[in-house]
Amino acid sequence: MLIYGWRKSVQELATATYLCGNCQNPSAHALRRAVTKFTLFFIPLFPISSKYFTVCTFCGMTNKLTKDEAQQVQAMQQQAPQPVPQQPPVPQAGYPQAGYPQPGHAPQQHVQQYPQQQIQPPRQGF
Repeated sequence: MLIYGWRKSVQELATATYLCGNCQNPSAHALRRAVTKFTLFFIPLFPISSKYFTVCTFCGMTNKLTKDEAQQVQAMQQQAPQPVPQQPPVPQAGYPQAGYPQPGHAPQQHVQQYPQQQIQPPRQGF
């Protein structure tokens, strides 16, 4: 008796932010790859097919991509500068703890800016 079949696995490759074609919201889209592998006795041996798609994190809309389009989205994601986390200032001896107003100083506002990516949305439909 021979037991064979296939197994599908989904990997998340990158996340890109652009305007969704379905909900019209500027939201994050997860780039994912679904790989179908041939199995023999429940052991995955070799890939049969591979499909790339994005999923809108706001509305759940999926868009099918070609391999070239998926590589372009990955390359643009890697080129985008990552925001640097800001450390709160270290309190010095004799001064109040951070977060409390100090006499003669205005409170500081920490505003974190996120980079804008210029990615064209993929074509619609799955």
